[in-house]
Order: sequence, then C-alpha cells, then structure tokens
Amino acid sequence: MTAARYSLSDLLRVMQRLRDPQGGCPWDLRQDFNSLVPSTLEECYELAQAIENGDYPHIAEELGDVLFQVIFYAQLGSEQNLFNFEDVVSTLAEKLLRRHPHVFGDGEIEGRVDEQTTVDDVKQSWEAIKAQEREAKSQGGILDDVPFALPALPRAQKIQKRAASVNFDWPDSAGALLKIEEELLELKEAVVSQSAEAIEEELGDLLFSCVNAARHLKVDAEASLRRATRKFESRFQQMVNIAELSGQTLEELSASELEALWLRVKLTAPVSR
Repeated sequence: MTAARYSLSDLLRVMQRLRDPQGGCPWDLRQDFNSLVPSTLEECYELAQAIENGDYPHIAEELGDVLFQVIFYAQLGSEQNLFNFEDVVSTLAEKLLRRHPHVFGDGEIEGRVDEQTTVDDVKQSWEAIKAQEREAKSQGGILDDVPFALPALPRAQKIQKRAASVNFDWPDSAGALLKIEEELLELKEAVVSQSAEAIEEELGDLLFSCVNAARHLKVDAEASLRRATRKFESRFQQMVNIAELSGQTLEELSASELEALWLRVKLTAPVSR
C-alpha cells in the first residue's frame, strides 16, 4: 500500500487542527511566539548537525521540523490578525526579487538579465541593497540591524563583516594574525595581574580577534569551532574507551598518564569530519 503524500495545504490544515481550541493539542495550544523560540533554535541546530553528518534522509526530516516552526509562527500570527502564511511567502518572494536584480530583470520572476555578474559584483550589490533596506527601516547605522539575540560568535562575524564594508579592516590576514598575538600578550598580563575583570575583557578581545582572523582566512569561525569541538569529543571518547579496556577510568590516571594517552590517541586514531 502506497503511503499518503501530503501537500503544503495539508500541513497548514494540520497546524490549524493542532491549535483548534476544541479538540486541539494541549501543548500546542499553550505556545506563543516567545515560548517557541527555544524549539526553533534547537531544530535549526539539529538540521545543521544532520548536514554536517551528511545524513540526507535525516536532513529532509529536520528541514520538515524547521518548516513546522515557520508554520506554527504563521498560525499564531493569523490567530492574532498580525500576518498569515501567505504574507510570509509573499514577503520572502518580494525580498528575493529585490535583492537579486542580477537574476530577475525588472524585479519580475521570469525577467531576464543578459549581463554576466561576478560573485564580487553580487556582494557589492547585496551590501548596497541591505543599506537601502536599513535606511528604509530607520536603521541607517551600519550595525543597526545585527540582532543582539544572535549567539556571540556569529554576531562577532556579522559585526566585523559590516565594519569591513566601510574599509575599517586589516588589509590582509597578516594584520589580523598579529592582532591575535597582541591580544594573547595582553591576556597573559591580565592573568599576572589576577584581575578577573581584566582577564574576562582580554579573553574576549582574543576570541574576537580569532574570529576576525578566520574571516580574513575565508574560514567560517562557527564551522571551524564546531569541527574542533567534534575532534576533541571524538579523541576524548577514545581515551575513555582505551582506559576502560585496561580496567581503569580517566579519574584514576595521573596527569602524565592522561597526557600520554592523549598523545597516543592523537597520533593513531582517525577523526571523522
């Protein structure tokens, strides 16, 4: 028997039923815009993990979970006469047409542009269009629309990219790398001073400088850190496994034994991406 195939209209109807005061889901009925935010972030991170793992069937599932978040917010907006799903779709389509004049001639979906466009041209056009949008929203400042709610690392990336758009930037990666060395020295001085406030400030400056260097080296700092964390996680788990095979736990090993075990794993154990 062939499994049922549902459409977008079916999904919208499912959401309406879940929020129906008569017979809907008690949990879904309790939700509001604010209460959904943690779930939305969690679903996005789960999607990112599935992509990193190359787990394509799981990617499809996680994309559905992210889409459900959009559907849920649209239902809440419709119930409060704020906006509906059609508004979400229309706003998105209009924005994509406006931001891609190199693809959509005269802002029309089937409009054609004959001139060839480079990636650099697209980036320059994108920044100009974003600046116009900020001005239209009374957000004329270069940094005005960078969300405060972003996690610290991607927010640092966005702030640095915006500053670079007006040429407040190192000319190349050499300057960014030298800045890391400078900030590391200042952190060491703060540690010597034993000032908790100074240590926190200098450590923050060092992290910010590392993010800036990543941008200059054309490395996504978030992806790089996630990969490094996965690498450490894999190696640490291998240390645990080796210790258990010998009837020990990591807590029972001395500092020198832990270091030797770490080097053994680092030199011999493959690490998956």
